[in-house]
Amino acid sequence: MSDLFPRIAASFDAQGLMATIGARLVHVADGEVHIALPFSKALSQQHGYLHAGATTSIVDSACGYAALTKAPAGFEVVTAEFKINLMRPALGERFLAIGRVVNAGRLMTVCSGEVRAFAGAGEAYKVVALMQATVVNVQR
Repeated sequence: MSDLFPRIAASFDAQGLMATIGARLVHVADGEVHIALPFSKALSQQHGYLHAGATTSIVDSACGYAALTKAPAGFEVVTAEFKINLMRPALGERFLAIGRVVNAGRLMTVCSGEVRAFAGAGEAYKVVALMQATVVNVQR
């Protein structure tokens, strides 16, 4: 799977939303993708937390790209549904969305995702959101 990172990165780089919000693809492995997002006041809600829309967007993409690592050649993926639990206010200097494949089928993949909030330079974090997503393979 030596072409795994370039395949995922090419698709990620084509997403206007990820570029607009400042998200970066930081890790790609078989069945797992990490997306980083620095905090920006432009992405906050009225209380100063990262907006649920930004939180959801990065973990949806992380789950989708984790599914893409398992998709057959010639296929792309689209999210069919997801459930997100926003567990606490998304307060932090930076956020990391982690998407993982739970089960990859021929046409459909189930993924789990989480968003971690980091307050400072250390590695301590709090999980602010959990997602379960169903992702569908579609031919290009």
